[in-house]
Amino acid sequence: MAHDLLIGTYTQRLPHVDGHAEGLLSARFDGTAVVDVAVAAAVPNPSWVVVADDGTRAYAVEETGPDGGVSAFARSADGTLRPLGRVSSGGDSPAHLMVHPSGRWLATGTYVGGTVSVFALADDGSIGERTAFVQHEGHGSHPRQESPHVHQLVLDPVTGELVVVDLGLGEVRWYAVTDSGDLTLRPEATVAVGAAGPRHLAFHPDGRHLFLLNELDSTLALLRRDGDRFALVASVGTRGPESAPGNQTAAVRVSPDGRTVLVTNRGDDTIGVFAFDAATSALEFLQVVAVGGRAPRDLVFAPSGDRVLAACQDSDEVVVFAFDADSRALTRLGASSVPTPVCLAFA
Repeated sequence: MAHDLLIGTYTQRLPHVDGHAEGLLSARFDGTAVVDVAVAAAVPNPSWVVVADDGTRAYAVEETGPDGGVSAFARSADGTLRPLGRVSSGGDSPAHLMVHPSGRWLATGTYVGGTVSVFALADDGSIGERTAFVQHEGHGSHPRQESPHVHQLVLDPVTGELVVVDLGLGEVRWYAVTDSGDLTLRPEATVAVGAAGPRHLAFHPDGRHLFLLNELDSTLALLRRDGDRFALVASVGTRGPESAPGNQTAAVRVSPDGRTVLVTNRGDDTIGVFAFDAATSALEFLQVVAVGGRAPRDLVFAPSGDRVLAACQDSDEVVVFAFDADSRALTRLGASSVPTPVCLAFA
């Protein structure tokens, strides 16, 4: 069975990427390859894209400066996107966004600006007034932590709070979301990992554990819920023994059954494979698998659960793997040509 896919890209040459796509892309995944790739919307640097739970709306950042943007789209049954408008992201270079499961709110964060914004969503999916704005302040100890760098926003599946990963501060912060869409920081819940450089996290299906991927030291941290906050349980390296300097991690994903965690290593150009036992809170590094492409950025499980797709930013391809949940084996099936892919979102 084929599945619709939206692909976030870079359209401009930036210090960290030679972007040359033409906008937000649509495609289909047929189980072995990404096919029918086309430009769905000509927006600049749509480096992160999300699709609402019902599939009728899509949202993309515009990673530009000095003030970036967020664009909204209505999505038809055939996958066509119709623009619903654009708003300022409230800072330089938005890197991530998420839609609240209620469909009432959209949150976005800026990497260079170090800001978090929440917007009200109208019934048709268009973006309304800004209901919250937070400017992070400070810096970390690593040279790349000279200022706040918001890199991801996710919803805590148990509390409904907004979880914000700030690479520049070396912190993960929990914000309560009010009925009016405002944010209130819970400082006692903040998790600090410092110069490790937190980039992205993924919750385990049990909601009791989360996996925090650190970009600057190539580690995967395991955290466990302890009352109204999370405590660090373990930190494990993501790389094989024959690794060269200069690696940066990118994506972290948990398999549907919760037994396997996958991460991407840019530089090594590998996928790190971990086993996880929720009953004992045990995280074990198993192996790395060569991707066969350069700078694997995003990584997703297909809806079937038995395929994994890796977006290789610097080699213009999406690589497809077969995934065996029992053995945790990844078998490369092939690669599909896609210009500067950095985000994969099944619709």
